[in-house]
Amino acid sequence: MYHRTTGNRTGAYSYLICGRRPFARAELKGSYEYPAINGTVDFFATPAGIVVSSEVFNLPYDEEKPCSSQIYGFHIHKVGKCTGGEEPFSDAGEHFDKDDCQHPYHSGDLPPLFGNHGYAWSAVLSDRFSPEDVVGRSVIVHLHADDMHTAPSGNSGRRIACGIIMGV
Repeated sequence: MYHRTTGNRTGAYSYLICGRRPFARAELKGSYEYPAINGTVDFFATPAGIVVSSEVFNLPYDEEKPCSSQIYGFHIHKVGKCTGGEEPFSDAGEHFDKDDCQHPYHSGDLPPLFGNHGYAWSAVLSDRFSPEDVVGRSVIVHLHADDMHTAPSGNSGRRIACGIIMGV
């Protein structure tokens, strides 16, 4: 692999986070409808950009419907709050978008989480934000996959888990 701007060899992207300490972490907690959901989202600064590594447990799925979706929307939201009224985590606001882009080009739009019997792990490299941009914001897991075109949130459904991104 080669760095996108310098052209220097970086090695495999997994090497980018091996042995590094994240600069920030969000501890995910489920909504009142999905209280068992928990997990972590770590943010690593690397020469190639920010690696967002997530591990989530107890996501909803139905073993009797093996073809049902286990794909969950995953976004960084503007406000660092995991509170809300009738709609869980509504105080987190809209998707984080530092450059005023249209969906799905918001800075906080991340690839979906793919569930495996209630468990999901993913890592993604992004140059859409810096460490300073995301600390203090929130990460939200949505019940459905982002459709990547419906504005403003990709029609990804209920907010089922939330965590505030805190510096470590």
